[in-house]
Amino acid sequence: NSLLDIYNQFLAALESLKGFWDALDEIDGQTWVLEPENPSRSATARRIAIGSNVSVNVEVDPRHPNMLPECYFLGADHAVAPLRAKLNSNMHLWDPDVSLLQNLKDVLEIDFPSRALLEKSDFAKDCGICYAYRLGGSAPDQVCDEPRCGQPFHHACLYEWLQGLPTSRQSFNVIFGECPYCNKVRQSKEQSELK
Repeated sequence: NSLLDIYNQFLAALESLKGFWDALDEIDGQTWVLEPENPSRSATARRIAIGSNVSVNVEVDPRHPNMLPECYFLGADHAVAPLRAKLNSNMHLWDPDVSLLQNLKDVLEIDFPSRALLEKSDFAKDCGICYAYRLGGSAPDQVCDEPRCGQPFHHACLYEWLQGLPTSRQSFNVIFGECPYCNKVRQSKEQSELK
C-alpha cells in the first residue's frame, strides 16, 4: 500500500511539472536555443537567440513556468539596452494565462528568429580569439560594444587577451584594453566576479 502511495506521489510530482516542460518545449521548438545545446528535462535556463550576437538567457521557475522569468541579456550595450528598457517598461503586460514564449514576445516587442527561416550558424558565431564556438562547454558570452564590430568572445579568452596587452590597465578586478578586431577600448571582469 505504501509503495502505491509513493508511486502516486511520483505521478503527481511529474504532473506538476507538465506546464514547465511544455513551456520549455515550445521555446526549444520555435526559437534558436544557443545554450544548452541538448537540454535535459531538469535544465531550467535557456539562452535564446534574438539577433546576430544578441541573446537572452531566461531562468524559468519549474513551479511557476508562466510567471516572468529571470532575464539576462547578452550582447553589445547598444543592442541590449533597448531590450532591457522594453522589459522594464512592459513588465505590467505579463499575463500568466499566456504561454511563456508569447509573453516574452509581447513584453520585449520582438519576434524571435524562426527555426524555419534561419540556421543556427546565423547566431552561433565563433570566438574572435580562439576561433571556436565552444570552450569548456560555454559559448561566447562577451561582445565588442562597437556597433560596426560586434565580435563575440569567450570571457576567459578576452580576459587572457587583455591581460597580455602591454597597453591594458587594471583597476581592482576589471581590466581595460583594446578589442583585437577594431581596437576600441573595452573592459572585462575577472571570472569570479561574473558568478
